[in-house]
Amino acid sequence: MFSPSQEEHCAPTKDPIKYGELVVLGYNGSLPNGDRGRRKSRFALYKRTKANGVKPSTVHILNTPQASKAVNCKGQHSISYTLSRNQTVVVEYCHDKDTDMFQIGRSTESPIDFVVTDTVSGGQEGEETPITQSTISRFACRVVCERVPPYTARIYAAGFDSSKNIFLGEKAAKWKNPDGHMDGLTTNGVLVMHPRGGFTEESKPGVWREISVCGDVYTLRETRSAQTRGKLVECESNVLQDGSLVDLCGATLLWRTADGLFHTPTQKHLEALRQEINAARPQCPVGLNTLAFPSMQRSRAVSSLEDKQPWVYLACGHVHGYHNWGHRSEQEPNAQRECPMCRTVGPYVPLWLGCEPAFYVDVGAPTHAFVPCGHVCSEKSAKYWAEIPLPHGTHAFHAACPFCATQLSLTQGCAKLIFQGPID
Repeated sequence: MFSPSQEEHCAPTKDPIKYGELVVLGYNGSLPNGDRGRRKSRFALYKRTKANGVKPSTVHILNTPQASKAVNCKGQHSISYTLSRNQTVVVEYCHDKDTDMFQIGRSTESPIDFVVTDTVSGGQEGEETPITQSTISRFACRVVCERVPPYTARIYAAGFDSSKNIFLGEKAAKWKNPDGHMDGLTTNGVLVMHPRGGFTEESKPGVWREISVCGDVYTLRETRSAQTRGKLVECESNVLQDGSLVDLCGATLLWRTADGLFHTPTQKHLEALRQEINAARPQCPVGLNTLAFPSMQRSRAVSSLEDKQPWVYLACGHVHGYHNWGHRSEQEPNAQRECPMCRTVGPYVPLWLGCEPAFYVDVGAPTHAFVPCGHVCSEKSAKYWAEIPLPHGTHAFHAACPFCATQLSLTQGCAKLIFQGPID
């Protein structure tokens, strides 16, 4: 399953080794105000010049807050588990020459490699949600990659702060395992779902699990921030697979391995598909004017509609140009419109191409649109995302468009598009 412009991915050997990429769901190729620095819609993890991974070493059981401060002042990475006002377990971490560590969170402090803010459903323009309302942790999680093939990537809840500490307070869920080592969960948790069958045309959704600070896998808590942990799932691991989803309670990230990205369509391929549709000169069956999908750049912005923009009646899939009649409601003019071709009543929306290649499970033509947002991608990609329950809030799950995070219709997640060719 190779795309026509595969050469884009064939980097010379002297280039740094790429472990994979994390792509934030809900953004169609870039953030609304553009990607800037460590705040962007996708983050590539490359092998570091010098390993910066850490691994557990010494454990201290401390009975005074002063002793805890003394241990943490050593400038060494550590995780502090506060059991009571006068007892804290501090696990020191030492340098690991075999791994690279990457940290993800809302904080803009230097230990965070990838700054992630709350995703606004529908991909609206403007600044991101104010930080005060955020449910994403400042130091949400860390991904640790092995520096030798097959470059296994593992995910852990929580990240080290500027003082190289992870601090689990009295109220955080924490416990001592039978083998004696401490572990815990972050306030809103880090959830992971590994798809069944990888990230391919045959993929099916997996089961959502919670990842602990030490990387063990648990069933979900009753609610995101419940005090009681779920059950340990011993047969599963925290190793990220191509297509694994990581939810940080406010944003969901898709992990794509370097090999997985090699098989995705490229930007050039998606552009070729767009030009192919436009070259077929689809027409509005009523106005008989030629329709054309806007350029990738304009599709990402979703800012202004163009005259030739295709629109669709989502209930039946008939593609038209825009016309201002057939309303069933004055309050929401496009919510209930009657298709002039088949008289089916339903939402009438503009179509936008899905421009983020990482969300495609194949390299098929863009034939299906998500309901109700109108983002267009291949049939298998549309059907895959329509089946995936994504975490929403503290205990709800629903399918959403990967390109704009709009919640999909419960009755019809996607619609097959019916284009009319030129009559001449």
